[in-house]
Amino acid sequence: MKKQLYILQDILGTNRKIAQEIKAACEEKGVLVVNLMSSPGAGKTTLLEKLAERLKNRYKIAVIEGDIETERDAERIRAKGVPAWQITTGGACHLEAKMIARVLPSVEADIDFLFIENVGNLVCPASYELGERVRVVLLSSPEGDDKPKKYPKAFTTADVLVLSKADLLPLLPFDIDRAKKEALDLNPSLRIFVVSALTGEGLDSFIEFLVAAHAALRPADA
Repeated sequence: MKKQLYILQDILGTNRKIAQEIKAACEEKGVLVVNLMSSPGAGKTTLLEKLAERLKNRYKIAVIEGDIETERDAERIRAKGVPAWQITTGGACHLEAKMIARVLPSVEADIDFLFIENVGNLVCPASYELGERVRVVLLSSPEGDDKPKKYPKAFTTADVLVLSKADLLPLLPFDIDRAKKEALDLNPSLRIFVVSALTGEGLDSFIEFLVAAHAALRPADA
């Protein structure tokens, strides 16, 4: 058991070092790196499509997609006129910083936002930093309001909680106040946005947050 623990600590330590290097390099260039985590089907790709539509005329953005197989999500983002790179893990349940480091040389240097859509999972991705400044976890209304305390690390390590598919709330037994309370009990500093990518509810507020986080990377006189 101790041997397994030491190996895991070494893996996570190496990952953290690479992630810190990615973060420093991107922030030096004024690139805001955003890591999106959620269960499969929570709406990460649809949210990114809507962000692309609203941001691409004002900012230069790029997306790295993580999935076990296929390039389907990257193709959806490219269809919005935004460059996207697909990482297929072939079975691994999360992205690692070394995977991002391999792709970064292909990503245009002069960008404002780099969004990373992690593999759909609320467990494994929470342990691996990818060089992000902002970590976003999505919880969709069809999943149920009890998930924060069932999968705590995804919420304790996040900066932002997006409660997605808000348009379905009237149709489902999802107690939004319970979900918020459970998440804030775990992580009182979480910023929470209630969003529907379908109707646009909450998107403006979330985008304002992202734009402010990007602006904070640059000196006031830049």
